Amino acid sequence: MAHKVIIVGSGPAGYTAAVYAGRADLKPLVFAGPEPGGQLMITTDVENYPGFPEGVMGPEMMELFKNQAVRFGADVRNEVVTKVDLSQRPFKVYVGDEVFEGETVIVATGASAKWIGIESEVTFGGYGVSACATCDGFFFRGKTVAVVGGGDTAMEEANYLTRHADKVYLVHRRDEFRASQIMQKRVIDNPKIELLTSQTVDEILGDTDPMPKVTGIRLKSTKDDSMKEVPLDGVFVAIGHKPNSDLFKGVLDANDVGYLKINPGSTETNIPGVFACGDVADDKYRQAVTAAGTGCMAAIDAERFLEAHES
Repeated sequence: MAHKVIIVGSGPAGYTAAVYAGRADLKPLVFAGPEPGGQLMITTDVENYPGFPEGVMGPEMMELFKNQAVRFGADVRNEVVTKVDLSQRPFKVYVGDEVFEGETVIVATGASAKWIGIESEVTFGGYGVSACATCDGFFFRGKTVAVVGGGDTAMEEANYLTRHADKVYLVHRRDEFRASQIMQKRVIDNPKIELLTSQTVDEILGDTDPMPKVTGIRLKSTKDDSMKEVPLDGVFVAIGHKPNSDLFKGVLDANDVGYLKINPGSTETNIPGVFACGDVADDKYRQAVTAAGTGCMAAIDAERFLEAHES
């Protein structure tokens, strides 16, 4: 017997889709994936999600989302989907050798920030190291931070952070930026931003006792390998995001970076009955609240699709 709805992924999008599908008595099956709860699981304080006036820890918030979905009948499994067959309905979703059939599939696999790849950014992740200025910039009022990157995203993050921080360093490994000219001009013209070009982050410095806390960065010159330390309070990594869409490569339409394409004003993909929501289909906003909103849309789209295709 095929499931009415299979949701691949969790996080705000997947769990919200599960809440709505559950309340519609569709008994959704949710595969929470390799990172149950998504990117919010590595976020400490979430202060910009409506309904939490005192803020909430990311993992706690995702546990609340999950519990709400389960309350309405969602079957949430901490398993990873390894393969899909979307060639015909019911669609097939594989977890290893086990196969599950679904009348509809909602893709909520999210995206992952690209990281520098040093151990100290893991140590201080959520404690001074972030990949989202709009999420965490507020915590650095009156402080000094660095943004790592050279594209439009890095420029946007640096400019945004000057609303909160007293000083922002922009660290880039080359002496030229790939960002658009207008974004570069805004950064160069901003008196709060100092450019540190031809530098890579060799180490994020800080204390771990009693709580992890960033105190600076050690930079390595790409020209002569010389080192220097810069005291600061936070590091924002802005070298891009990668949508977690490899599972659907060549099956669902995506842009050149891998974000799934959806029909305007809906969550419909190029395959009828398959819907995409959250950061796997959003390269613009990437917020918990927008992901949750599209999760709601995907569940409603799936419900209406099922109504229209009842045999």
